[in-house]
Amino acid sequence: WQGEVGFRSADGIMRTLDVVLQIVRDTQGAIEHYSAIARDITESKQTQDELQRQATHDALTGLPNRVLFLRKLAEALDRSRTLKRGVTVLFVDLDKLKDVNDSIGHAVGDQLIVNMSKRLVSATRPSDVVARIGGDEFVILCDGLGDEQVAMDVANRMRTAVTGQQILQGFEIATSASIGIAMANASMLEEMSSADAAVTLLHHADSAMYRAKQRGRGRCEMYSEEMSANARERSALGSQLERALATNQLFLVYQPIVSTHTGRIAGAEALLRWQHPDRGVLTPPVFLALAEESGLIGPIGDWVGRQACADMRRWLDTNAIDNSFVMHVNVSARQLSDATFVERTLASLRDAQLEPHQLDLEVTETTLLEDKGGVMRTLNALKRLGIKLAIDDFGTGFSSLVNLRNFPADYLKLDGTFIRDIGSQGGDDPIVRSVIQLAHSLNMSVVAEWVTTEDQSQRLKLLGCDFVQGNKIGEPVTSEKFSPLATSTNHSR
Repeated sequence: WQGEVGFRSADGIMRTLDVVLQIVRDTQGAIEHYSAIARDITESKQTQDELQRQATHDALTGLPNRVLFLRKLAEALDRSRTLKRGVTVLFVDLDKLKDVNDSIGHAVGDQLIVNMSKRLVSATRPSDVVARIGGDEFVILCDGLGDEQVAMDVANRMRTAVTGQQILQGFEIATSASIGIAMANASMLEEMSSADAAVTLLHHADSAMYRAKQRGRGRCEMYSEEMSANARERSALGSQLERALATNQLFLVYQPIVSTHTGRIAGAEALLRWQHPDRGVLTPPVFLALAEESGLIGPIGDWVGRQACADMRRWLDTNAIDNSFVMHVNVSARQLSDATFVERTLASLRDAQLEPHQLDLEVTETTLLEDKGGVMRTLNALKRLGIKLAIDDFGTGFSSLVNLRNFPADYLKLDGTFIRDIGSQGGDDPIVRSVIQLAHSLNMSVVAEWVTTEDQSQRLKLLGCDFVQGNKIGEPVTSEKFSPLATSTNHSR
């Protein structure tokens, strides 16, 4: 006989022996005695157990990883076939964890993950399985849960558990999560093996989580079949986007920004477009979130900056514009969180032989409200170098007007929702006038977006607005068409 035997040694420590037991017989075949060889394998056993644990558990949190979770989910689905009880998976994605890592550091991000994992475990039943399967992704197996309303209630309890404010290493961090819910169904169990059904159920929960993020983050969504089609389309579009960048399918159009004082084109906003081979021209709302998720936002943003500067150089060389012209380029929090962003921006300016003050970088009000330091440090560095800055879509982030003092902006771009009703009874004229006056007191110029009528343009001029932009002023056009447009507009004034 051979086997492992556990025992407690004299020092009180549990040890494991590998024992080989043999029977020794005499010449007549009778048992004479037993021979035992024992080898202490405690350390090798511990090493083996630790390697097994590492293969099935997350190193940071100690929670089960994807491998172990899928195994436990398959086992639960096996039981479900026999016991006819429900199985539910919750897919929990911590909102904007990457921004914490980029702006504050991975040490704080790791501590945040550990804290969130503890909150999730505390909010679940002892029979539930909480696992970490990605950087900011957790999944929860709720065995025996088959009621949709109860599943939604459980998901909201998880969301509440991880929502709030935390102070880590001196930084105040707002936390929230988007949660997708998927429930096993009879057809899934009939058509698939338990292992395949486990993978499918996890994908369904992931699709539901993505829908929650699309609808504003910090919410819970139940999976529906329509989400699978969207997920497949999103996956295909993501891989196509990488090819688009490599094969010159991306291009820029430019919308004029006109001075209300002179009527001249004083600048232009560079707007990204994708000439998709099958779907035609796509605008950023269709693919920008995919660029963020895939990490392509950096390379795409670099391309936009280089191309916009190069086009402006050509316009200058043909005298379509003069040196007072300003190129406006949108940048995201993800780009600004990159430590090399300032250097790459300066390189684009140098390559095009442009001065820093000829470039304006636009950042949304929401980005500024959610910043915890990293973005602002980059913006201050850009400002010191002479690059202009703008607060884009002002009025959509619900910030205090007093907060404008804390941001070194050159331009404030009024969101079109304020512009729509100006000049009409009950319109936003008093608000627009107040914002313009405040911006001027802080040495900011004001650009009104989405101007669609001549009446709006004239009213904005009376209210003291410096620049106007919108389809009434000029629709976005390609670089080749912008040059003659600027020439004819500016040289006639």
